[in-house]
This record gives sequence, C-alpha cells and structure tokens, in this order.
Amino acid sequence: MTAIQQQRVRNGKRKIAARLGPPMRGEHPQPMLAGSNIHYEVSGRTQGVGVGGLGALHLFARKIGLIEELDAKLHLLKIHQPYHESDHVLAVAYNILAGGTCLDDLELLRNDSALLDALGARRIPDPTTAGDFCRRFTFEDMDALWGVYDTIRQRVWRAQPDGFFDQAILDMDGSIVATHGECKAGMALSYNGIWGYHPLILSLANTGEVLRIVNRSGNRPSHEGAHASVDDVVKMLKQAGFRKILVRGDTDFTQTKHLDRWTDDPQTWFIFGIDAMPNLVELAENQPETAWTPFARRPKPQPKTQPRRKPKNVKEQVVKENGYLNKRLQAEQISELRYQPGSCDKQYRLVVIRKNVSVEKGELALFDDIVYHFFLTSDFELPADVIVHLAHERCQQENVIEQLKNQVRALTAPVDALDSNGAYMTMAALAWNLKAWFALLLPVTAGRWAQRHQEAKTAVLKMEFKAFVNHFIRIPCQIIHAARKIVYRVLGWNPWLGDFLRAARALRR
Repeated sequence: MTAIQQQRVRNGKRKIAARLGPPMRGEHPQPMLAGSNIHYEVSGRTQGVGVGGLGALHLFARKIGLIEELDAKLHLLKIHQPYHESDHVLAVAYNILAGGTCLDDLELLRNDSALLDALGARRIPDPTTAGDFCRRFTFEDMDALWGVYDTIRQRVWRAQPDGFFDQAILDMDGSIVATHGECKAGMALSYNGIWGYHPLILSLANTGEVLRIVNRSGNRPSHEGAHASVDDVVKMLKQAGFRKILVRGDTDFTQTKHLDRWTDDPQTWFIFGIDAMPNLVELAENQPETAWTPFARRPKPQPKTQPRRKPKNVKEQVVKENGYLNKRLQAEQISELRYQPGSCDKQYRLVVIRKNVSVEKGELALFDDIVYHFFLTSDFELPADVIVHLAHERCQQENVIEQLKNQVRALTAPVDALDSNGAYMTMAALAWNLKAWFALLLPVTAGRWAQRHQEAKTAVLKMEFKAFVNHFIRIPCQIIHAARKIVYRVLGWNPWLGDFLRAARALRR
C-alpha cells in the first residue's frame, strides 16, 4: 500500500475504535438505532458494487493463469458465441463468492451493470445457459477440469517455503447429497433412506483444498472407486514435490486389496480406521495386561482471555432426571500388535484403543462396557499415541465437507443427471479453492512485519468461507473507468482491509 492508503486504513480503524471502544456510562435516553429521516435516490453517473473484492479475485485468477488454462484444456464448445469455457466456470465460482446459493442467482449478477463493468464484462451466462454448459460435461471432461486445477495449484505451491513440501496429508470421505427432484438421472436411495447422490471427496489437510469430487449414485458404498482417485492424486502430489504423502480414511476406506501396493511406494504411507471385527477384538483381548498403557488425549488450547466459570451441563442433568441410558467414558488405554489383513501379503501395525465405558441409567450405574477402536498403519516408527492423534485429526475434513455443503453450497444437485451435477460440484468447488490459493499467495514481507503477515496468511487459510466472503469480497467500492483502467475506490473499512490492499498491490506487480 502507498503511504496515503496506509493512513486511510489507520484512520478507518481509529474511527471505529472511537465508536466501539469507550464504554457508555449511565442511562442513554434513546435507542442506538435512531435513524429516521432516510431518503433514497438513484445515482446518475456514479457506480458502486457491494462485492468489490471480486475484482481482486478476478485479477488473481488471471495472474495465476487460470483463465488461459481453462480455455486451453477444456473443450466443450464448438464455437464461442460469445462465451468461452473460462467464462462459464468462473461465472459459477464468482456467483458463489458474491453470495449466490444456486444457479438462479446468476441472474442477479448479470443484471448488475456496475458489477459487469467492474469485471470488464459485457455480459455473463444466464442460469439456463449455465445449466446447459453443465450438461455438456462427460467424466473425461471433469478429469480435464481437475487437471487444470492441479496445474494451477502446483503453481501456487511452488511459491511456498521448502518446509511446505515435507508431507502432504490426503483425506477422503463420502457425503450424501440429497435432492427432492424426481427426474434426476443417476440418483438412488442411500443407506439412510435419502434420495440423491453420494460424491467422494478428497482434500488436502495442509491447506483445506478440495483435490477431487467424484459424483456417484446415492446407493454406492463410500469407498467405491476411492483407490483410483487416490492413485491419481498421489501421482499429482509427487509431481508437485511432496517428499512424504500420508493417506487417511475412516473404516470404510481401509481397502486392504491396495495396501501392499501403496506400501511398496517409499513416499506413501497410510493410517486407516478398521472395523472392530470379532477376530480383531479377540486379538486385543488376548493382549497381556502389561501391554496396555494409559492413553492421554491432547490438552485443549488454553484461552487467551481470563477463564470463565464452566456452565452447568444441562443435557447431563436432563438425562439423569429422566432416567435415560447414558454412556460415560471412564478411562482409555492404548496398545499395539502386528496384523496381516486377509487380502495382504504383508504385516502391518495395528494400534488399539481400549475404552472403559460406564453404562448408567439415571443415577444408577448398570455395568462397565469395554469398547475397542482399531487403527491400521504402515508406519512402525512413530509412537502409538501419535498415530491415534493423526487419525483423529482426519475429522477436520468433516469441517471442509460442512463448508462445501452449507456455505459454499458446492455439494448440491441443481442440474438433471449424475455427470452434469458432478460438473457443477467441480466448478463450484473452485470458489473454495480460490480462497485457499489466495491465502497461500498472501505476501509475507521481511522485517518487523514478517510475523504479523505470516499469522494473517495462516488465519485466512483456516478462515470459514462465510468469513472470507464478508472480509475479502463484500467490500463496498465505487467503480471508476479512467485512463484505460478500472479503479475500485474502497468506501468502507473492516479489520482485514489492510491485508486485502496489500494482496491487491502485490497482484498489480
């Protein structure tokens, strides 16, 4: 930022601090929301947008070569009248970044002349045209689109420090996408009685990026086809330069037929949950008592402010008062042994957690129940408790899937068939990935601001999608066309404006 921009950002921060900082003493005679004499006028020449950050994301997409890669490697249109493939893909992503929740919200964007001018666009696709573009996709075209994303993400990763490439952590899971339509080809009844689809999601735990979404019929098992996607992604991660690759999944993804093949690769190792089958439970019960040691979970982070008094557990109180069956964890112990799955030629390390669970009804303790949890891994060096902690961290992918479902709304089925809905999910996931790539390329300067900038980069990378949109996209701006350039004049302030302007200036370079 220039000196005058820095001064304006500081002034904005100072003004809001002056309003919110000092406590207001005594009784205030009127409500705070006191505005009454409000008038509306239509501007003659001045144009403004509420999502001024979208311009920076468009400039970012151009700088990292996303637009050129989309048009060069994705071929679905015989002629461009007038849209190119990149126009369609980016329209879906920008619609989500601008706050849209469905394809119909594209109509709001294409009728906003100020936003079209801000993006240098004469027009953008309407919802019907966008739906038709989704229906043009085959699964081979979706592979090509993921190939474009892989090319771009590798460019972004090359700008990261060497430590970034120590280890990639690949998580996988399935998620049910419900639909109320009756004519959507490929949908089926899932295991829990929901009509819809069952896409497979592969994500990178290091950055939260979505690496693959493979749409499947709703009645397909979670692990179906996962090994092929894992092979594809592992190959890409090796090309990117990662020295180690950890593959994680829950009990549905153990896929014992492929474990030997993955273990033969010195760069790849795995941690999978495995079902508590009778033979495994028998092995655990035959372990000598000396083989079990207490298992300590990682302590919760300490609050930075003064600790508050712990509130009463209302749920626990209701359970006791009504005499509901209640299970309470009393203790956990850990052990390990060697185990060779039936489909494998090699032995692997089986880490076992033994839980002592007290079964209660009301105030009465009925009996103690012993529950076993098993984790299968190809690593024989890390401490057993570290293996369990790494396995538990896979739950972070549940947060990524929640973001894709409820905030990005990428995991929806707005079109008419299995492959067309998969295409929409793939294009919509770009909005989430753009957030991750934008965070990874936030500039970190040397000197006294280095730590502050690194903390901001990490915070944006972990930021929820809604918070990212509110702080980095929903920036009110006046749009000015002058001297063959488009000027976004920021009209408001938020706590992340300084970081946003620093990123925008780096993009202009």
